[in-house]
Amino acid sequence: MKKMIVCLAASVTLIWADAMSSKVTLFQPSTLNGVELKPGEYKVQVEGDKLTLQNGKTKAEASVKTEQNDAKFGSTSIRYMNGDGKMRITEIRLGGTNTKLVVN
Repeated sequence: MKKMIVCLAASVTLIWADAMSSKVTLFQPSTLNGVELKPGEYKVQVEGDKLTLQNGKTKAEASVKTEQNDAKFGSTSIRYMNGDGKMRITEIRLGGTNTKLVVN
C-alpha cells in the first residue's frame, strides 16, 4: 500500500511538472530580461517564480508571476512592450490552459 501511495504521489508530481513546461514560437526578434532571442521555437519552463526560455544553447531567464484567467486560452500568445526598438516579452498566455505568465 505504501508503494502505491508513493507511486501515485510521484505521478501527480510529474503531471504537475509537465503542465508547467510548454513550447512557444517567436516570430520576430525578442528580448527577455535583456537576452536577445532570435525567431524560432523555444521550450518554456516555469519553476516557482522563474521562467526559462531555451532554444539550443540560447537561454533566457526572468522572474515571473503565474496568474489564472477565467477561461482557457485558445492558443499560445505572447504580449510585448516595444521600447528602444526592441520587442520585450511581458506576458505569455499558454494555449489550452488558463495560465498566464507575467514577466516581472
